[in-house]
Amino acid sequence: METVTISPKFQVVIPQRIREVMGLRAGEKAHVIHYRDRIEVIPVRRVQKLRGFLKGIDTAFAREGDRV
Repeated sequence: METVTISPKFQVVIPQRIREVMGLRAGEKAHVIHYRDRIEVIPVRRVQKLRGFLKGIDTAFAREGDRV
């Protein structure tokens, strides 16, 4: 877990390690969501960049008889 400081202008810097892992670049957009007692920052990704991110997911599960 990383700790950041909120500036007097209510700005925060995303730590370098997290920026690198997430592939974030300067100028990218993000959604900021208040959820319960936390703040979530979610990068806005183009649909084309999401292609294949579910590759290898197990889609086998039991369906109800009338849902086939």
